[in-house]
Amino acid sequence: MTQMTQRTPKVTVRRNRTLDLVSALVKGVLAAGLGLGSLTVLVMVVWISSPYPDSGPGGALRAAAGVWLLAHGAGLVRPDTLSGVPAPVGMVPLLLVLGPVWLAHRAARDAAEPQEELQEGARDGSAGPSRAGAFCAVTAGYLLVVAGAAAYARGGPLYPDPDTLAFPVVVLVAGAAAAGVWTAAGRPFGPAPSWSPLAVQEAVARTLFRRRAEAAFRSAAAGLTMLLGGGALLVAVALGRNAGAAQDAFLGLAGDWSGRVAVLLLAAALVPNAALWGAAYGLGPGFSLGMGATATPLGLDGTPALPRFPLLAAVPDQGAGALPNWAALAVPTAAALAVAWFVVRRAAPADAPPARAWSPRETVLVTLLAALGCGVGTALLTAVAGGPIGSGALSVFGPVWWLTGPAALVWTAVIGVPAALLLRLWRLRTPGWAWRRDVPEADELPVAEADGEEEEEEEGDGAGRPRRWWAPWRGRRAAAGEDGAVGPGGPASPAASSVPSPEAASGFEPYDFLPTDPWHEKDGPWHGKETREARWASLKQGSGGLMADFPAERTADRAGQNDRADRADPVPDRRAADPDGPGATP
Repeated sequence: MTQMTQRTPKVTVRRNRTLDLVSALVKGVLAAGLGLGSLTVLVMVVWISSPYPDSGPGGALRAAAGVWLLAHGAGLVRPDTLSGVPAPVGMVPLLLVLGPVWLAHRAARDAAEPQEELQEGARDGSAGPSRAGAFCAVTAGYLLVVAGAAAYARGGPLYPDPDTLAFPVVVLVAGAAAAGVWTAAGRPFGPAPSWSPLAVQEAVARTLFRRRAEAAFRSAAAGLTMLLGGGALLVAVALGRNAGAAQDAFLGLAGDWSGRVAVLLLAAALVPNAALWGAAYGLGPGFSLGMGATATPLGLDGTPALPRFPLLAAVPDQGAGALPNWAALAVPTAAALAVAWFVVRRAAPADAPPARAWSPRETVLVTLLAALGCGVGTALLTAVAGGPIGSGALSVFGPVWWLTGPAALVWTAVIGVPAALLLRLWRLRTPGWAWRRDVPEADELPVAEADGEEEEEEEGDGAGRPRRWWAPWRGRRAAAGEDGAVGPGGPASPAASSVPSPEAASGFEPYDFLPTDPWHEKDGPWHGKETREARWASLKQGSGGLMADFPAERTADRAGQNDRADRADPVPDRRAADPDGPGATP
């Protein structure tokens, strides 16, 4: 009866794994629901505060669901247009993307990370959720909410395009969940797939390759961050120069405070897009402003179809580009220098010996990999920074990713590789430069001695040879003899004789060394009569009565005999010189 009612270990393991998967599924649903609920609350507040709402609460809720799907990269369709033709809306506000990505990442990380109660329950056969199971469960739970929101938004003022739900919505959610599981596992750099070439698998298995790949990834991220920061700076400067036009566009879009708040929130959500537009402008390809209109540092060609929006006031005027327009080329230059700097920080660390530095070939390869990563990241971001915002002339709007990405690659590679090599040589320069960071502290001079060295540099070394400030012996004073000569046999300069030595400045006195051979000096400190008697008495007392009571005079005679024998013969015969010695015949 007990065997039938008691659960076996296999049943317990299956039950625990099922509960883990259900818990991960619920976490994915909660993550999606939290993002959708937050955006819905914001949209409803704006709708309630509007004095002239266009639709009822159902329309506002459907619009909120559509905007939430737009934050995942889905394309929307606006059916109510003046021409009657539905207009696509494909420009994704990148600031809204951060919320869904972070929520999906956090849900997958919490589901894949073993908790304390799971570790305690491992004794009953539960080993915690698997990584693949956590990833699939969280992704499935999140996509269930996405499907429900897409079905609910149909028939609203902004409904999603079904073709864009599989890509990029599913890819975005799956990527964020995979990153969360990878983070929970400790960000391991696992082996290459089995279908990859053998050379690639061997390279990935090496620790050195992993360090180089990590350095390339960090350098690419630094270059991409510099591009975004430089682009944002360009937009801010352009808006400052056209502040009047931006203010007129902001006030003209809405007359009440609720509408202005909505416009302000939309402009804030599009700030990362504007930064990418500025980066594309500095890289050279620029961005499109409708069919047949492109803005580059060379100038604005064509007739742009610009809607009335505050951020678009930063668009340059028509005509050829002036000197301020060409100043935008400093943005990709700064990004390339940032890539080179981050590569050289790993290639030649300041606290490592030069023997551990990377070779020039390795430095070039890592810099090229970082440039490739920067180009790929720029292409991916610019692909979602623009998009159609209408039909006709507004169907092409924003930077072109297949031009901006290669431009970022070329800029960072052409400028970054020579800059990385030059910085590497600079950090590996030969030691001895007085202001180098890695000069040992032991070579630094006191204040008084340093002043004397400066005078010696101006007057020379006393032999007609000027002192070189880059000499490797700078900061090392040779030992001066009794005649005041600097170094072995060298004469002392007047400036050196007038400067007190560091020993005299600190009150240090040299040691009064003992004679070079005190053992054979009969009247020396070691063979004095009182010293011999005290030493013999101490040895006799410590021996416990085993030592004989020899007279001190006889010991002195033996010392004199040994002294004479050593002077006559370098290898004396102790048995002949000392008949009472330990080797004598009784």
